[in-house]
Amino acid sequence: MCGLTGFLDNRGAFSAEEAGALVARMQRTMFLRGPDDGGEWVDPAAGIALGFRRLAIIDLSPAGHQPMASASERYVIAFNGEVYNSERLREELSSARKAPAFRGHSDTEVMLACFEAWGVAEAVKKFIGMFAIALWDRQERTLHLIRDRLGVKPLYYGLFGNTLLFGSELKPLRAHPAFEREVDRDALTLLLRHNYIPAPYSIYKGVRKLIPGTILTIPSGSESLREPVPYWSAKEVAEQGVANQFQGGDEEAIEQLDRLLKDAVGLRMVADVPLGVFLSGGIDSSTVVALMQAQSSRPVKSFTIGFHEEGYDEAKQAKEISKILGTEHTELYVTQEEAMKVIPDLPTFYDEPFADSSQIPTYLVSKLARQSVTVSLSGDGGDELFGGYTRYFQANNLWRVLKGFPAPMRSAAGSIMGTIPPDAWNAAYRAVSPLLPSKMRQSHPGGKIVKLAEIIPSVSQDDMYLKLVSHWKNPASVVKNGVEPPTVLTDRKKWAQLDDFTQRMMFLDTVSYLPDDILTKVDRASMGVSLEAREPLLDHRLAEFAWRLPMNMKIRDGQGKWALRQVLYNYVPKEIMDRPKMGFGIPLGDWLRSDLRDWAEALLDEKRLLDEGFFNPEPIRLKWKQHLSGKMNWQAYLWEILMFQMWLSNNP
Repeated sequence: MCGLTGFLDNRGAFSAEEAGALVARMQRTMFLRGPDDGGEWVDPAAGIALGFRRLAIIDLSPAGHQPMASASERYVIAFNGEVYNSERLREELSSARKAPAFRGHSDTEVMLACFEAWGVAEAVKKFIGMFAIALWDRQERTLHLIRDRLGVKPLYYGLFGNTLLFGSELKPLRAHPAFEREVDRDALTLLLRHNYIPAPYSIYKGVRKLIPGTILTIPSGSESLREPVPYWSAKEVAEQGVANQFQGGDEEAIEQLDRLLKDAVGLRMVADVPLGVFLSGGIDSSTVVALMQAQSSRPVKSFTIGFHEEGYDEAKQAKEISKILGTEHTELYVTQEEAMKVIPDLPTFYDEPFADSSQIPTYLVSKLARQSVTVSLSGDGGDELFGGYTRYFQANNLWRVLKGFPAPMRSAAGSIMGTIPPDAWNAAYRAVSPLLPSKMRQSHPGGKIVKLAEIIPSVSQDDMYLKLVSHWKNPASVVKNGVEPPTVLTDRKKWAQLDDFTQRMMFLDTVSYLPDDILTKVDRASMGVSLEAREPLLDHRLAEFAWRLPMNMKIRDGQGKWALRQVLYNYVPKEIMDRPKMGFGIPLGDWLRSDLRDWAEALLDEKRLLDEGFFNPEPIRLKWKQHLSGKMNWQAYLWEILMFQMWLSNNP
């Protein structure tokens, strides 16, 4: 886990000294991504410069230094991430007599040998891992930018005049004199809808995020950019998986899933530095911990943070799981004051506006883990691939009920429900929850009911899904001169052809919410403390197998992640795990009414909003007033505005 950057000047030759100094300045902006080493490589005649920051994980010696040239010196690479099957690839190269005389044992050196042996596209298809790659072909004078299949590692790029800039973050791009700092107001509308800016957009005009699973090829001298070419398609995987469903029975499916999970976890346990795991006590992280411990000769180091506020504390469940599995467990209860101290640093870590408030506990648990380890595994991806989100097994039932009522009646019901504050719903729920079966119990039901009020007027299932994943419903009315651009969620040509509504939701979450929210959050939070986070549930072989599983092996008896649960039950008693999903949140709404009130008021000041010129103040001020009154909980809506305002203050 590191950071890469560089530039390609299509005018050709430049001074080696000037280019080296410039790319060195660019890579130093990402020091936290790689505090162990930094490097530069330039080819003045070709106009290419590569920079790198290293967090040493595999082969800690100078043999792992980047940028790195291949044995023939045809290829030069700057690579962020890990290719976990590098030792298997090394053996395959040796068997085919295509292996060079390796200088060390880093995965980077093996990757370069693979490019020489099989070519760029075929080599990448063999990689199991997370990666963002800048690969310069000296023979063809061509740059290849490559991103992993599911979007674990980030990669930005943009053409400014004669200069292509690229990097793991926006910071190094801003350090280049060719960069133009113009906020993309259209992208800002997407932030308000989703709380993140989805690929390929970024907060800056002219800068794009490379789509996961693609290769962007840029020949030297190019005056425009081609479209990235897919080498792996989530759309095709979903369609082919559904068309070729797993034909075995339950036991056979569970056995095969167990084997795949063990291999995925085992590959990600290889490191030359201390390694641990995030443990929340939920299905996904508990499964990862169980399979780690099953393959470890010593107790695995597990980490959890807890909050004292009722309904936000997962530490008790995590501690219970750690005792059963026998991990070396570390937990930290965080006070409100400690959590809020993180907020001023968020624009630095996240680099562009990002407003999933679970970024705060994610950073805190990363910081806790970094005190003991350099690598930590996590359970991200289980919900999207195995059917874990509540909407997957409730949306179909809800739509069957809703479509039986006339649209005007639905709209009226939604309006009435939306006027009742979430706290009132929570109080009513607490009164009846002891009478409900455990599977029906929910944390923070008030917010869910308010969300339900917003989706009741939906005109179709797909309209209902878009409302479910939206915050501001008409963000272009809030952003001055902003026009909401198309995304994978609104462009049906990019959808997998799936008849089942639940499968469509799972696919769309996999190509949008997962890479642009969940994985962005984890990457920036972990890199903010120089920690490598690894996601075994996002092994692409697991993703392909998950899409082949019939829906009744994912959702059964009103409960998600059925197959994943069966694997976990081999290690942890079922009764321990069958409890409501809590999520990884903070009581942000309460904080905004108390300790954060003055801070938020300053950022949401009407005159300030008018002077800056990005937002129409009226709808923002209305929601702020309603939130402070306690009538509504608009924390997500307000957090998006606040995170942009903070980012703008740090990046004028």
